[in-house]
Amino acid sequence: MKKIFGGLNITWPKLIIFAILMGIYTAVCAIVPALRYTSFITITATLEVWIFIGIIIIMNSKSNKDSALKCFVFFLISQPLVYLLQVPFSWQHWGLFRYYGLWFIWTILTLPMGYIGYYIKKDKWWGLFILIPMILITGYQYYTYLNEFMFNYPFYILIVLFCLAAMIIYPIVLFKNKVARYVCLSFSIILIGLFTVLDVMDPPYYKTQFLGTVNDKDITPEYKVSTKDNLGDIYITSVAKNEDGSDMYMVQGVFKRPGNTELTVETPEGEKIVYNLEVKRNTYKIERKGE
Repeated sequence: MKKIFGGLNITWPKLIIFAILMGIYTAVCAIVPALRYTSFITITATLEVWIFIGIIIIMNSKSNKDSALKCFVFFLISQPLVYLLQVPFSWQHWGLFRYYGLWFIWTILTLPMGYIGYYIKKDKWWGLFILIPMILITGYQYYTYLNEFMFNYPFYILIVLFCLAAMIIYPIVLFKNKVARYVCLSFSIILIGLFTVLDVMDPPYYKTQFLGTVNDKDITPEYKVSTKDNLGDIYITSVAKNEDGSDMYMVQGVFKRPGNTELTVETPEGEKIVYNLEVKRNTYKIERKGE
């Protein structure tokens, strides 16, 4: 582990090749549909893995200037390449590059961040002020993806473990100074504990309304709804007012996990209509069975 954070000879040719490979890898993760809602898709949207790579570049650089330039060039190559490779596979085509704006800002910021980040190698207590923001960002992503993991188990487990490991490894490996190491490690442990408790106390769910009518008739509180598999709570609820002032009702679901199930709606006359219902993290698909 210490070799990775200070024992590598990252020459300019190696850096450029690594940037190209990471751009290709990230684009593949974004393109392949099977990787959606998994740990592999996270590198396309959030910073935790890129922070890890940035720290590796910084710790294997020879000076502040070398660190800043190498971080900048790495991101200047890898990030546009991610979008460029997606163009043929995206319905947005070249319009996809409108999302690159934020990553370009981060790319510019790698110049001062790479320059300042090199001071971690000085192994002084004030290095805490350089590393702690990176741990905070990684910690927030741990909180986010632990929440996703709880909803989509076992998906996102790899990125949760990555963030958890990174928050512990950074202070242990990057600091020899005992004050900096133990203060930073304590901060990481407290942050992990806090975010874990917050996720456990407020578990994730997906709340949505659907089916305002059945057999071309408006749903009323007299209708009964049930599901074959328990993906969460489902019931009839008032969602708005009609023009005449009466309540408008729909089926509401508060789903605690994704999956496929059968939704049965029973009318006041006793007729039962069955629907196939597919639930994902933030979307659903419903169709009447047999159609």
